[in-house]
Amino acid sequence: MSRRVRRRCAAAADRGKRTVASVSATPVVVDWTSLPDDTVVQLFSYLNYRDRASLSSTCRTWRALGSSPCLWASLDLRSYRVCTSTAMALSTRCGHLQSLRLRGADSVFAISSLRARGLQEISADGCRGLTDATLAVLAARHECLQSIQIGPEQLDRVSSDALRNVAVCCEQLRRVRLSGLREIDGEAISAFARHCPDLEEVTFLDCGNIDEGALGKISSLRFLSIAGSRNVKWATASLSWSKLPKLLGLDVSRTDISHIAVSRLLSQSKSLKLLCALNCPSVEEQEMHNPIFSKGKLLLTIFTDILKKVASFLFPHSLTDSKLVFDQWRCNVKRKDRCLADMMTWMEWILSQSLLKIAETNPHAMDEFWLKQGASLLLSLVRSVQEDVQEKAATALATFVVIDDENANVDPARSEAVMKDGGIPLLLHLARCCRESAQSEAAKAIANLSVNAKVAKAVAEEGGIAILTNLAKSTNRLVAEEAAGGLWNLSVGEEHKAAIAMAGGVKALVDLIFRWCEGNDGVLERAAGALANLAADDKCSLEVARSGGVHALVMLARSCKAEGVLEQAARALANLAAHGDNNGNNAAVGQEAGALEALVQLTCSQNEGVRQEAAGALWNLSFDDRNREAIAAAGGVEALVALARDCTNASEGLQERAAGALWGLSVSEANSIAIGREGGVGPLLALACSEVEDVHETAAGALWNLAFYSGNALHIVEEGGVPVLVNLCSSSGSKMARFMSALALGYMFDGRMDEVAIMGTSGEGSSKGACFEGARKMALKHIEAFVGTFSHPNLFSLAAASSAPAALSHVAEAVFIQEAGHLRCSGAEIGRFVSMLRNPSSILRACAAFALFQARNKRAPCYSVGTMQVQCRLLSTCDAHYTTSFMDGQCFFFVTTTCHAYQMCQSAVQKHSGIALTGNNSWKACWKLSAIFIDEGGDLT
Repeated sequence: MSRRVRRRCAAAADRGKRTVASVSATPVVVDWTSLPDDTVVQLFSYLNYRDRASLSSTCRTWRALGSSPCLWASLDLRSYRVCTSTAMALSTRCGHLQSLRLRGADSVFAISSLRARGLQEISADGCRGLTDATLAVLAARHECLQSIQIGPEQLDRVSSDALRNVAVCCEQLRRVRLSGLREIDGEAISAFARHCPDLEEVTFLDCGNIDEGALGKISSLRFLSIAGSRNVKWATASLSWSKLPKLLGLDVSRTDISHIAVSRLLSQSKSLKLLCALNCPSVEEQEMHNPIFSKGKLLLTIFTDILKKVASFLFPHSLTDSKLVFDQWRCNVKRKDRCLADMMTWMEWILSQSLLKIAETNPHAMDEFWLKQGASLLLSLVRSVQEDVQEKAATALATFVVIDDENANVDPARSEAVMKDGGIPLLLHLARCCRESAQSEAAKAIANLSVNAKVAKAVAEEGGIAILTNLAKSTNRLVAEEAAGGLWNLSVGEEHKAAIAMAGGVKALVDLIFRWCEGNDGVLERAAGALANLAADDKCSLEVARSGGVHALVMLARSCKAEGVLEQAARALANLAAHGDNNGNNAAVGQEAGALEALVQLTCSQNEGVRQEAAGALWNLSFDDRNREAIAAAGGVEALVALARDCTNASEGLQERAAGALWGLSVSEANSIAIGREGGVGPLLALACSEVEDVHETAAGALWNLAFYSGNALHIVEEGGVPVLVNLCSSSGSKMARFMSALALGYMFDGRMDEVAIMGTSGEGSSKGACFEGARKMALKHIEAFVGTFSHPNLFSLAAASSAPAALSHVAEAVFIQEAGHLRCSGAEIGRFVSMLRNPSSILRACAAFALFQARNKRAPCYSVGTMQVQCRLLSTCDAHYTTSFMDGQCFFFVTTTCHAYQMCQSAVQKHSGIALTGNNSWKACWKLSAIFIDEGGDLT
């Protein structure tokens, strides 16, 4: 068909040569170089620095336009490691640089190489190691500085001497914002007063000793913040600062200021308009009983409605919704009222700083504040035109919702308060802006909020999945890391997995691992965690494999050293291998070079989470026959036995997975014997004693497999395993644990172990033999009790009387263990159950029949000793053993319901066994019918 289409297209081209060919021969070409210069410069302004550089390299004209001074008036280098060589490479474009933001003390040291002599503003964070010498050089090389902001980290190595140098060198300073200084003496502050006549704003956050009196000498001061500072003499401070002639705003948040000092400042200062005292215990306690009233002045505390107070101050008669006060001010502020504009701008900044600090410390009794006004206040600040305020507010939103950082727990009421106030579309809008720093903080907030399922749904409905997927492709590590974290949290919800895959999220996450494969543990952990969640979905797991996820995750498991990354990589591999026969990922993981060896090695990790996820991965992978043997060849038996031995006091999850991995390996004869030889019986018995159902159920499954082989069965008896299994068989709350314990006991005492037991006890007298016989009687007693719990006399009588399929279905439903449908019995196990039908013990016969009944729905591999006729003859030799005991009555119903359709199968029984389903022969015929059913894989038609 495709050839015919192509031939017809060719013919059509010939017929329509004049019309079609003429159009195709003149393709539309856009001459981008003909765009006006202003337009190109505007396009450049929307790009990050990497894209600007790439676009500038296209031609000489655009290279010149890319160097336009207006594009290089400000630089934000916080996402980059700035060294001296990098700074020198940028220096040719920094001749007109006015504003610079960077991160790290090394970056501050390198900026002198930018040769930005006209630099006016510098803002640096992450500068814990900043020294006096570096700060002195910074000041000496940039005499035009008007604003310097360094923090919020502690500046332990910066002294008052460095501050004096800054004051002397930078006489044009208008703003100084520093954090974490141990001491700011009077001489340093006096130097600012003498040399910086235009200094309007001073901020000393979280500092030690401050000379309060000296601050009162900076007569030009309009805004002062000492939030979080200690050892302040409030009597001196209130007296000195109230005399500052131009002081408009004072921030004393997170200090021990007294109610009296606040009252004095408000009453005695003629110029003061705003006093912010958030999280000041002394003030808040007194304010509840004895509030301070000061006409025309704002006092902001935790227990006041901040937005309402600001609204009444700015718009006493016009504003109806106080939540919109900052938005209304930004729209209607009279630019000629410089004092009000400056005060509101400063208020936004100090509120963003203080609220972030309060969110980080998460003090008690703040729930009411966050729910009533804190969330709304932060969202108002996110809408600020100040970039720093936007980012701090977004960071605070990401922080205040978290109540347990280690376990990633968020407060549902707080996160939903953000959602109800319209925070999700606002944050997503911020995440779409061109500033990478804002993208990073917005993505972090979205990620943390999305831990709440309701918020995650809102994020998805607002298009957040596509936005986060796009951010995950960013070349900026911080942006990609936070976006991956958002996808990690969103992928927890089953309803979001397909949407993430459809948006290209799987490919983006896999690419992240390859892009940041070394030294970027945060990115790798989040990407691997998101892939682990997605791999739990059948369809998404296929997409993970198609996108190269198996190779990426195995690469992490083999080469990464970070425990968080290893844990998530192992979990992702475990989930990829968890889909059984639904897809080929299980085999694909096993075939990836080094995968199984890496997982075996991870079971020896010092980190419990890594060990747990690695064991879980090996458990899932062991369902594949080739993987099972490859795991053993890679030392898996020894490693997992050691893990089971060492995890008796570990978490329940680790115990379950260690036992489960041994259970999976023990399916094969060689592995089962190797586990017994390696000493695996004892640790499994210890885990079988656990009170946690998942743990002792899994251990019982492993012991069931081990008991199939006589040597292991003897080890179980010798290590005191009979009482352990008896206890599970009789008292576990898990039907599966009781069932598998009964089967293990049946294997141990069906006669196959007798020879091994006799050889082992022949030289030790008759006492050990007597103990063995006692253990056998105990085991049979509890097997009988277990099978008896599934006896329903009334139901059985009804089924025996009617022999109708419906009645047999009722019996089947009553005695079937739903969880048993997940078991996979080998042909040898089915054969052993059939052999047990000939056992002299009616208890073991009933146990075997019960086991065959449970296996019927799985169409287990068939045991065959020849044709059906041969098998029927073998069974007929046992007719003499069958009596009409209670246990044989149980056998009758279990085998009858195993055959499922009693009446339908009469002809098959007569054909193969020669026994009709009538009279006293009916129950004997069912034994033959069971053999036929098993031999033909459940198909008797």
